[in-house]
Amino acid sequence: MHSRLLLEYDGTHFNGWAAQPGLRTVQGELERALATLLREASVPVTVAGRTDRGVHAWGQVCSYAHEAVDPLRVNALLPDDIAVLDSRPAPGFDARRDAVSRTYCFRLLTRRARSVWTHNRAVWVPRGLDEDALHACAAAVVGTHDFTAFTPTQTEHVRFERDVFSAEWRRDGDLLEFWITADTFMRHMNRVLVGTMLDVAQGRRTLEEFTVLLAGAPRSAAGVTAPPHGLALASVAYPDGTLTASSR
Repeated sequence: MHSRLLLEYDGTHFNGWAAQPGLRTVQGELERALATLLREASVPVTVAGRTDRGVHAWGQVCSYAHEAVDPLRVNALLPDDIAVLDSRPAPGFDARRDAVSRTYCFRLLTRRARSVWTHNRAVWVPRGLDEDALHACAAAVVGTHDFTAFTPTQTEHVRFERDVFSAEWRRDGDLLEFWITADTFMRHMNRVLVGTMLDVAQGRRTLEEFTVLLAGAPRSAAGVTAPPHGLALASVAYPDGTLTASSR
């Protein structure tokens, strides 16, 4: 028996998704609540996309080998910064293995005044940006590339090519959002992409210099890692056409 959960969380006060001894994590809180509700010593969960410390999720998916739970009941055992949105039986389902793509959104607040409402949901960039340059960078990212330059040098990854199905910047009032969908992502990949694109948009490097990085350049050649609070896992897609929540 397997079950599937759809959940959202505010990553501000979590040390990422993955359970770590002595640290507050999303996985740790969720497994504790499930074990309590299902009266088991432990209920291990498999997640579609592991998020780093401070990164949010609007449409995270996980699976576990037990009966489905009532979202109302499990939410009563979870802290306020995690919520289960849906729970259902899913025979043989594996949230990570079965996923065909993940979509992330990185938000920038592009106005001179800071915001009390988005201070932990968007990265504040009061300086002007060349939005045409950002669009050109996003277009260059689409396709199959070697993203070695966009993940830490010390890594567990053995494959650095990723298939990016779509990438674009969208304007929503004072918010500028980078939406990217790929088969899988490497650690910090989206945050380094954004940090490097901002270099182009603020005149610190050229578009040509950015595109060269997509051919397997070393990490030292790319830009800084953008802060985690601007990033959210927006949705996960599966072969049956299921697409989880994708906007907030």
